[in-house]
Amino acid sequence: MVRRGKRYANASRSYDKLAEYPPEQALGLVKSLAAAGFDETVDVVYKLHIDARKADQLVRGTVALPHGTGQTIRIAVIAPADKHAEATEAGADVVGGKELADAISEGRELDFDLMIATPDMMSEVGKLGRVLGPRGLMPNPKAGTVTADVGKAVSEFKAGKIEYRNDRYGNVHVAIGKVSFEIEELRANLATVSAEIIRNRPAAAKGRFVTSMSVSSTMGPGVRVDTGKLEDLTEAII
Repeated sequence: MVRRGKRYANASRSYDKLAEYPPEQALGLVKSLAAAGFDETVDVVYKLHIDARKADQLVRGTVALPHGTGQTIRIAVIAPADKHAEATEAGADVVGGKELADAISEGRELDFDLMIATPDMMSEVGKLGRVLGPRGLMPNPKAGTVTADVGKAVSEFKAGKIEYRNDRYGNVHVAIGKVSFEIEELRANLATVSAEIIRNRPAAAKGRFVTSMSVSSTMGPGVRVDTGKLEDLTEAII
């Protein structure tokens, strides 16, 4: 059982935890309830009406947030030698070929948040499944992390492109910024992610797709969002 501090308890009592709020109001509450001594991340969780056990109902992809995430991510690139300069110039933090794959396999190089690989290096990267898989770092074409255009991929992820995917319970958890962001910046990021997830609805998913959603900060309580307002939120984007 997770133990919560007094600050969390006080924040939870300051609003109606069972109510569903319009997106902007929910985000405003998240900002007001954040009281940690650091710039907390703002997260959104979507509960989707999908059967995560079925391959034709999985929800996964990438989306570029208009205002970024506010986070600095370290990117590793595994590519042939002729791609190393391109990756480095784009801002990759760790670049290499088979030697980098070997270092990762041995646990000597794991200081990164995202891996990008070229298709011709996937024979080496595929051997790293037991290391990268549990950490959610295995490159995947659907996520845009297996590509020959490593420079473009690195630049996009550094600028705020993120990957999303459902977990085994049908939830999609995405970071949409920091509590220091303006409400309009968080709203724009939330609208962009919401529109992308709705657009990526599996054909096999029946009934109401987004059954519930909530927003929260790293150390703050969750605030429910009125899913009936999603159409208004995403209208300009969709």
